[in-house]
Amino acid sequence: MSTHSAKTARRSGKTARRTAKKGAKSARAASTKASKSARRSVGKTGKTAPRPTAAARSPSAARKPAKMIRTVSPPVQPMAAHELAIRAHKYRVGETVYYTSPTFGRAAATGSYTVVKLLPSEGDDYQYRIKSSGEAFERVAKESQLDRA
Repeated sequence: MSTHSAKTARRSGKTARRTAKKGAKSARAASTKASKSARRSVGKTGKTAPRPTAAARSPSAARKPAKMIRTVSPPVQPMAAHELAIRAHKYRVGETVYYTSPTFGRAAATGSYTVVKLLPSEGDDYQYRIKSSGEAFERVAKESQLDRA
């Protein structure tokens, strides 16, 4: 027997087994459905008996769920306006700053840079987009890495 005909025989065997499996499954489903319908109680009229409502089954099921109890939160002392720590960026756009690159990671050219854009803070440190006249690209630097030039 050639390899082609052997493969074809295996495929047809698989197909036959798959078809038999599906037929057995549908037969089981039909028998399960028939046994369920036989188990239902049938009245004189031939209709199924109505299911009892939740109130008829148990009196506690008919009750509404308990309401949530709300308590008053403890009083909080409001902060005075002079106590609020409103921090702003230390440097302005266009200002010249001295950049010291971090000791770890990629070393950058330390020197004079111009602040191009103010960025939001990352944790407790504000960020800036800075550009050197000797480089064609901009960098992002944290406020802790910058000093006044």
